[in-house]
Amino acid sequence: MSLDRNLFTLNVTPNESDPTVQDLVDQSGNVHYHKQREGGTLYRINLFDPMSQAMLASATAPSPTSKHKTIELHNPTHIVELKSIGTLTFKWSFTWEEHVFEWKREECYLIRKPDPAVLVAITKEPPGKLKTSAIQILDYNLNRFDIVDRKGLEITLLTALLTFQDSNAASHAPTSPPEPVVLAPPPQPEGPPPSPPPRPNPKTGVDRIAEMHALRYEPNEVTVNEEGSVEDYGQYAESLFADDAMLFITVRSASPADVPKVLQVVEQVKRLRHKREVSVAVAAEELHQYVNYDTRQAAPRRIKLDDPPANAYTPPTSVTVHLSKISMPELRPRPTAPKSPPASAAPRFPTPAVEKAAHRSPPPPQHKQTQKQKQRTPSPPRRPRLRTPKTPPGFTPSPAQPGNPQLYSAPPPPPPAPPAHRTSVFWGRSRK
Repeated sequence: MSLDRNLFTLNVTPNESDPTVQDLVDQSGNVHYHKQREGGTLYRINLFDPMSQAMLASATAPSPTSKHKTIELHNPTHIVELKSIGTLTFKWSFTWEEHVFEWKREECYLIRKPDPAVLVAITKEPPGKLKTSAIQILDYNLNRFDIVDRKGLEITLLTALLTFQDSNAASHAPTSPPEPVVLAPPPQPEGPPPSPPPRPNPKTGVDRIAEMHALRYEPNEVTVNEEGSVEDYGQYAESLFADDAMLFITVRSASPADVPKVLQVVEQVKRLRHKREVSVAVAAEELHQYVNYDTRQAAPRRIKLDDPPANAYTPPTSVTVHLSKISMPELRPRPTAPKSPPASAAPRFPTPAVEKAAHRSPPPPQHKQTQKQKQRTPSPPRRPRLRTPKTPPGFTPSPAQPGNPQLYSAPPPPPPAPPAHRTSVFWGRSRK
């Protein structure tokens, strides 16, 4: 941003005797402030008075690029928190005597809400870099507000601006490539290598059955295969019922050849449970048994010309037996509905009702009526409405009359007589 030559301006220049020190000089060459950065892991800069070498202010932060910095003024001591409030833009804020100030790149504003902000300081920087070379503080705008410590505000503005310059230099500093790490060869062992520990003996019996089922995530299922005996499977399955939380177990076959073995295992479980009941002399819970055959999904049927007869016995390919301490109605076999006889099974000879309908004479043909005949066709006579006869005053019905409703209604009128045909015969007495 262009500066006004008529205003008081401070230029940032390096010190000739100490490269770690920067001087703030006016247009006449008079030094007004010294800025010095201390070494160490933490970031710290100090601002001195060039005449008395008194420390005026200091700024500290974990690193130069930190988003929060603390400015401390001396004589008297005053703490100012400098925070970065911009997410995608450069914006820093601090508070001085109940006034909020914001640094936005090359300009510092005094925030007045809802009124527009007031410009109080401007800087001059090279394009594309945050490296301050000149600073101007606009006293004519600061005079519009009630600020008691004007000198403290000026030191705070300059200290904050100098920390921005160090932050930009740290973020754009070239990073040296990391040194390659050379790994030393591992030390060679002296003498022969130690022999590996002996392998444990393979498990047998019930332990082997429990080891095979431990790899699965179904604690209440027992899969019977060719490995293991019926007694081992039965003892393992019966031990599952020792847990009170185990209400049922499922014994299934691994292959079609293991279907008979599953039934033997189930009988062994019942036998062991009965022996335990006799030895303990305590009545155990009754086991409910539910059997399902051919639970696996059947393969698609292939058409063969030499198919076996329909009534030939086919052994099941799989079986699943559920042994439960409680009743499970959903596993009971469902009754099948009787099949309806096929259409070809209908009797070949007609029934008497069919014969009677066949010998019945066809109805006479009906002649179609024209539209005029339909209009001239008289409607059937209406049946007269029945009226209840009126009883004379003072008439008392007999006890038998209230129960007979026909005594209170008039009989229907007789049907109309057919019209008589006129003849030319004269009937009368003969004259003498």
